[in-house]
Amino acid sequence: MRTKLLSVVVPCYNEQETVAQFYEAVAGVLKTLTGRVDHEVIFVDDGSGDATLLIIKDICSQYPDVKYLSFSRNFGKESALYAGLAKARGDYAVVMDCDLQDPPALLPDMLAAIQDGDFDSVATRRVTRKGEPALRSFFARTFYRIINKISDTEFVDGARDYRMMDRKMVDAILKMKESDRFSKGLYSWVGFSTKWVEYENVQRVAGETKWSTWRLFIYSLNGIMAFSAAPLAISSFFGLFLCFASIAYGLFMVIRTWIFGNAVPGYPSLFTAIVFIGGVQLFCIGILGMYVAKVFEETKKRPLYVTKEESEG
Repeated sequence: MRTKLLSVVVPCYNEQETVAQFYEAVAGVLKTLTGRVDHEVIFVDDGSGDATLLIIKDICSQYPDVKYLSFSRNFGKESALYAGLAKARGDYAVVMDCDLQDPPALLPDMLAAIQDGDFDSVATRRVTRKGEPALRSFFARTFYRIINKISDTEFVDGARDYRMMDRKMVDAILKMKESDRFSKGLYSWVGFSTKWVEYENVQRVAGETKWSTWRLFIYSLNGIMAFSAAPLAISSFFGLFLCFASIAYGLFMVIRTWIFGNAVPGYPSLFTAIVFIGGVQLFCIGILGMYVAKVFEETKKRPLYVTKEESEG
């Protein structure tokens, strides 16, 4: 009987301080899985500007189970995840960050859960955010509360991209080729049975995070727009609200004039009303514009990434 293959997909962007340490750590765990699965490690260099690719090539030259793929520029982590899964040949695939915030020690238990046949994927979530800036933690929790209220797709608070999937689920993910991707939502959208593994937050082993608060904010907006049309309803809500408000105000002015006579028009109130209505209109047009922009991007059918070079096999 053929031994099944586990593909480890590792997106990297300017991670020269962590690549070697990551491979040493994950290789040690993968050795303990010998006999249960064969393995391959696929590094996806997302257009790094440092020595990340050189280090990956050096590792690849020493170990035949290591492969790499390098982009022509930085296309983003979502594209790197897709490229790695597309290159993966395994019966199972696991996605891991290169900074060792995804503990390799969890791999044996994750593999066991899938091989038992009860689950199609094993996902991880942090039960604490120790060491993370308080403001970022607040916005993250707020994001999950909001998106779970306005979307039919389930989002688990603290979920990581660290996830092991069987081939059926990997193939389902690869069928979705939209350019503006939000993997946490895609994993939930395709379905399949998932076991959740919880662990304490782990700090980066070296280097600095590439995710600023602003980038995370934009990423969260992409997630909301990708899995909910609720923001579009805001325009209708504000329009309806202003209609009722204007009717109520008109009735108030009629009654006031009937009782107290015609008053001198108030320029401050007129100015405030015009600015308020104009602001609401611009806000709603902006929301609509963001959705139109996403439709525009999808219609161009550009590839998710451009490969500059890759290892053989």
